[in-house]
Amino acid sequence: MLHWLLGPPLLPIDLLIYVSVYSTAVHGPRWARRASLSSALLGSGLVALQEAAVWGSFSDRAIGVVFLFIAMAAPVVVAWALGLLRRSTRARWESLRERAARLEYERDQQAVIAAGAERARIAREMHDVVAHSLSIIVAQADGGRYAARTDPDLAVGALETIADTARGALADTRRILGVLRGDAAADTAPQPGLASLDDLVRTVRESGLGVEVVTWGERLPLTPAADLAVYRVCQESLTNVLKHAGTPGVVHARVDVAWHPGALVVQIDDDGRGAAAGDDGAGNGILGMRERIALFSGSLESGPRPGGGWRVKATLPTSAIVAGTMGRW
Repeated sequence: MLHWLLGPPLLPIDLLIYVSVYSTAVHGPRWARRASLSSALLGSGLVALQEAAVWGSFSDRAIGVVFLFIAMAAPVVVAWALGLLRRSTRARWESLRERAARLEYERDQQAVIAAGAERARIAREMHDVVAHSLSIIVAQADGGRYAARTDPDLAVGALETIADTARGALADTRRILGVLRGDAAADTAPQPGLASLDDLVRTVRESGLGVEVVTWGERLPLTPAADLAVYRVCQESLTNVLKHAGTPGVVHARVDVAWHPGALVVQIDDDGRGAAAGDDGAGNGILGMRERIALFSGSLESGPRPGGGWRVKATLPTSAIVAGTMGRW
């Protein structure tokens, strides 16, 4: 505008106006883009009027104004449009880069979450295998030590139970570690479930704990994960009875598996010391059971029961655990 007011003729440096319009369209805010376009078009009109003022007739001047305005305004519009196109392209690429960075971050977070969940699952499996087996081994070792003085045959039976239990725990540990290593030769036999409950109870009974199993209602086919979760709840609860309830042979336990129309309720009661029992401070067993049941939208209650002893009660909705209903759930 200052150039036009001072009155010198057009110079090659005036072509920088188009560069300015382009740059403002690419980098400037909205008000700057509009001001740049408007001032460039206004300048084109003023220069066209100034240059055509010396032409001949009025019609010649009018045609000259239109011609000069179009000649100078067209590059302005083109520069402005190219700047907007460049701005849009840059914004799109920046959006794609941000999205790629966000997806990469989410992928890393998902990997961390998956690794944490896998570690928790492995910890639960190892705890169930090791804690249960060692509890039976300790109970049998204590009983065998006292029986060796009066009844050698009973002590031999205790040692055989210890050996069988240790072999089973070692096989389970090798199976878990083999799967973790991706060993093709690893034993991938099905995990235990309610069908293995009788074997679990028989092993516990050999440790001197009286166990009664009662099943109610019509049994339904469970998914493998739910079947394992129910078995682990029974296993961990009986293990805790061996560890905390009191002297085997005096304490008794009862396992109730009740199939209701909308839920499976597993309840383990004992008549041991209840709230007076000692605590090892770890609490991993109860925590592991609660995590397993929570995976199926179930609930777990654990605490002293009326009349003495301890009760563990797990409730799982059948819509989440029965095979063939997971899709509808």
